[in-house]
Amino acid sequence: MPPAPHQLRRARPRHRRRLGNPALRIHCIWSDNERKLLKDMSVTAAEMLEAAGAKDVSSSVEDNPPGLTIHEMGTARMGRDPKTSVLNAHNQCHDVKNLFVTDGACMASSANQNPSITYMALTARAAAYAVEAMKRNEL
Repeated sequence: MPPAPHQLRRARPRHRRRLGNPALRIHCIWSDNERKLLKDMSVTAAEMLEAAGAKDVSSSVEDNPPGLTIHEMGTARMGRDPKTSVLNAHNQCHDVKNLFVTDGACMASSANQNPSITYMALTARAAAYAVEAMKRNEL
Protein backbone atom coordinates (compact mmCIF):
# COMPACT_ATOMS: atom_id res chain seq x y z
CA MET A 1 0.00 0.00 0.00
CA PRO A 2 1.69 3.26 -1.07
CA PRO A 3 1.94 6.08 1.48
CA ALA A 4 -1.22 8.18 1.56
CA PRO A 5 -2.60 10.75 3.98
CA HIS A 6 -5.94 8.91 4.25
CA GLN A 7 -4.22 5.95 5.99
CA LEU A 8 -3.72 6.74 9.66
CA ARG A 9 -3.61 5.49 13.21
CA ARG A 10 -3.85 8.11 15.92
CA ALA A 11 -4.18 8.10 19.66
CA ARG A 12 -7.44 9.63 20.88
CA PRO A 13 -6.47 11.37 24.15
CA ARG A 14 -10.09 12.19 25.09
CA HIS A 15 -11.20 8.57 24.61
CA ARG A 16 -9.68 6.33 27.27
CA ARG A 17 -9.47 2.57 27.48
CA ARG A 18 -10.30 0.67 30.64
CA LEU A 19 -6.81 1.17 32.17
CA GLY A 20 -6.74 4.88 31.28
CA ASN A 21 -4.65 4.69 28.12
CA PRO A 22 -5.82 6.64 25.07
CA ALA A 23 -7.83 4.60 22.59
CA LEU A 24 -6.55 4.28 19.03
CA ARG A 25 -8.42 5.42 15.96
CA ILE A 26 -7.47 3.36 12.91
CA HIS A 27 -8.46 4.37 9.42
CA CYS A 28 -7.13 2.22 6.59
CA ILE A 29 -8.93 1.67 3.28
CA TRP A 30 -7.95 0.71 -0.26
CA SER A 31 -8.02 3.64 -2.67
CA ASP A 32 -9.03 3.21 -6.31
CA ASN A 33 -5.35 3.43 -7.26
CA GLU A 34 -4.44 0.63 -4.84
CA ARG A 35 -7.20 -1.59 -6.23
CA LYS A 36 -5.82 -0.95 -9.74
CA LEU A 37 -2.31 -1.80 -8.51
CA LEU A 38 -3.56 -5.11 -7.08
CA LYS A 39 -5.22 -6.00 -10.39
CA ASP A 40 -2.10 -5.05 -12.36
CA MET A 41 0.14 -7.12 -10.06
CA SER A 42 -2.10 -10.15 -10.52
CA VAL A 43 -2.16 -9.85 -14.30
CA THR A 44 1.59 -9.19 -14.51
CA ALA A 45 2.39 -12.18 -12.28
CA ALA A 46 0.29 -14.43 -14.53
CA GLU A 47 2.06 -13.07 -17.62
CA MET A 48 5.46 -13.77 -16.07
CA LEU A 49 4.45 -17.33 -15.17
CA GLU A 50 3.21 -17.94 -18.73
CA ALA A 51 6.42 -16.48 -20.18
CA ALA A 52 8.35 -18.91 -17.98
CA GLY A 53 6.37 -21.82 -19.45
CA ALA A 54 3.65 -22.34 -16.85
CA LYS A 55 0.37 -23.73 -18.20
CA ASP A 56 -3.28 -23.06 -17.25
CA VAL A 57 -2.43 -19.86 -15.41
CA SER A 58 -5.21 -17.57 -14.26
CA SER A 59 -5.14 -14.35 -12.29
CA SER A 60 -7.50 -13.13 -9.63
CA VAL A 61 -7.78 -10.49 -6.94
CA GLU A 62 -9.73 -11.05 -3.75
CA ASP A 63 -11.58 -8.12 -2.26
CA ASN A 64 -10.01 -8.44 1.18
CA PRO A 65 -9.88 -5.42 3.47
CA PRO A 66 -6.46 -3.99 4.39
CA GLY A 67 -4.95 -5.93 7.25
CA LEU A 68 -6.09 -9.36 6.11
CA THR A 69 -2.96 -10.06 4.08
CA ILE A 70 0.59 -10.54 5.28
CA HIS A 71 3.02 -7.67 5.97
CA GLU A 72 0.66 -4.73 5.82
CA MET A 73 2.68 -1.57 6.26
CA GLY A 74 2.46 2.17 6.57
CA THR A 75 -0.44 3.07 8.86
CA ALA A 76 1.76 4.53 11.62
CA ARG A 77 4.37 6.53 9.75
CA MET A 78 7.71 7.35 11.33
CA GLY A 79 8.73 11.01 11.20
CA ARG A 80 9.75 14.11 13.09
CA ASP A 81 6.47 16.02 12.82
CA PRO A 82 3.53 14.75 14.91
CA LYS A 83 1.17 16.44 12.44
CA THR A 84 2.30 14.19 9.58
CA SER A 85 3.56 11.10 11.40
CA VAL A 86 2.60 8.87 14.30
CA LEU A 87 6.01 7.63 15.47
CA ASN A 88 9.36 9.24 16.17
CA ALA A 89 12.72 7.82 15.04
CA HIS A 90 12.65 5.29 17.90
CA ASN A 91 9.21 3.90 16.97
CA GLN A 92 7.74 5.74 19.95
CA CYS A 93 4.26 7.19 19.50
CA HIS A 94 4.29 11.01 19.47
CA ASP A 95 1.01 11.13 21.42
CA VAL A 96 1.49 8.22 23.85
CA LYS A 97 5.04 8.14 25.18
CA ASN A 98 4.87 4.59 26.54
CA LEU A 99 3.63 3.13 23.24
CA PHE A 100 6.21 1.71 20.82
CA VAL A 101 5.09 0.27 17.47
CA THR A 102 7.73 -2.03 16.02
CA ASP A 103 5.96 -3.82 13.20
CA GLY A 104 5.69 -2.71 9.59
CA ALA A 105 3.30 0.12 10.42
CA CYS A 106 6.22 2.56 10.58
CA MET A 107 7.38 1.64 7.07
CA ALA A 108 5.69 3.67 4.36
CA SER A 109 6.30 0.98 1.74
CA SER A 110 8.17 -2.26 1.21
CA ALA A 111 10.02 -4.19 -1.42
CA ASN A 112 9.24 -7.82 -2.18
CA GLN A 113 11.47 -9.26 0.53
CA ASN A 114 10.20 -10.62 3.82
CA PRO A 115 10.56 -7.74 6.32
CA SER A 116 10.71 -9.86 9.49
CA ILE A 117 14.43 -9.24 10.17
CA THR A 118 13.81 -5.49 9.79
CA TYR A 119 10.98 -5.73 12.33
CA MET A 120 13.34 -7.49 14.73
CA ALA A 121 15.94 -4.74 14.31
CA LEU A 122 13.33 -2.02 14.84
CA THR A 123 12.15 -3.79 17.98
CA ALA A 124 15.68 -4.18 19.38
CA ARG A 125 16.42 -0.49 18.74
CA ALA A 126 13.12 0.65 20.26
CA ALA A 127 13.60 -1.58 23.31
CA ALA A 128 17.14 -0.24 23.88
CA TYR A 129 15.82 3.32 23.63
CA ALA A 130 12.93 2.57 26.01
CA VAL A 131 15.28 1.06 28.60
CA GLU A 132 17.50 4.15 28.50
CA ALA A 133 14.46 6.45 28.65
CA MET A 134 13.19 4.55 31.70
CA LYS A 135 16.58 4.95 33.38
CA ARG A 136 16.25 8.71 32.83
CA ASN A 137 12.67 8.59 34.22
CA GLU A 138 11.29 9.78 30.88
CA LEU A 139 8.84 6.85 30.65
